[in-house]
Amino acid sequence: MTDILITEYMDPGAVERLKSEFDVHYDQDLWDKPDAIAEALQGVPGLIVRNQTQVRGVVVENADVLKCVGRLGVGLDNIDTDACAAKGIDVFPATGANSDSVAELAMGGLYVMFRNAYHVTDETIAGGWPRMRMMGREVMGKTLAIVGFGSIGKALAWRAKGVGMTVTAWDPYIGMDSAVWAEHGVEPRPSLEDVISDADAVSVHVPLNDETRDMFDTTMMSKMKSDAVLFNLARGGIVNEADLVAALKAGTIGGAFLDTFDVEPLTADNVFKDVPNLMLTPHAGARTVEADDRVCNMIADAVATCLRG
Repeated sequence: MTDILITEYMDPGAVERLKSEFDVHYDQDLWDKPDAIAEALQGVPGLIVRNQTQVRGVVVENADVLKCVGRLGVGLDNIDTDACAAKGIDVFPATGANSDSVAELAMGGLYVMFRNAYHVTDETIAGGWPRMRMMGREVMGKTLAIVGFGSIGKALAWRAKGVGMTVTAWDPYIGMDSAVWAEHGVEPRPSLEDVISDADAVSVHVPLNDETRDMFDTTMMSKMKSDAVLFNLARGGIVNEADLVAALKAGTIGGAFLDTFDVEPLTADNVFKDVPNLMLTPHAGARTVEADDRVCNMIADAVATCLRG
């Protein structure tokens, strides 16, 4: 009888550790087959997923003995946490395990977007010399606004301050008088509008929910500086994609870096073609060897502990 069902890629070492103690059914291509997942979950107490498996609907309804879901990552928008709670199913995200990797991608994006000099390799090889087009800006001395001051926001703040940036932040769940701000050398702001108003770059690190969907629409982006750069390495849907494209084409903000999207992967008719000052990556914030090792082993431990209990 299967003890753990794994429906997406998991580090082989972590899988083998689980197999040494439990009966594991590992099928990394099962994620887009909800009916097959529901069938395979019959009599199974443990489930491990990444961000593509939808743990909702028939999957949760048919989970007759499921005790826990391990999420190989931190976002829970693919898991119906209310339905799981109603059935007594514990959900374990890999909180903090990939924070450094996401923060490093954000820092890299800051340099790329500010320097405007990293996309001319082919032109330079071909004998072009676009040096005069490469005028950029230093990140040192600029202000970075962090929206959402969880583990990723803190990891990014530490890095940004290390290169001489001023860091401000807003998080509605952390009081203005909290000691956390002084601990990280960050200036708290009382509202989203306030924190983005004087920022040279705005980096978003909040979950996707009813409160944050379309958080950055035309109205909110109009409150940013016209040369400010907007980063979304959190979840698609937090930044309204159509409004962002309109702002970039109109030049009302300076640029954007997106690692997450409304629909992943992007469809052929996506809105981002021929948009200026835009950098896209395919939800790669946590894709480092080190982060994957931490995430997979953290979740392997959490699920194993749950099943032993």
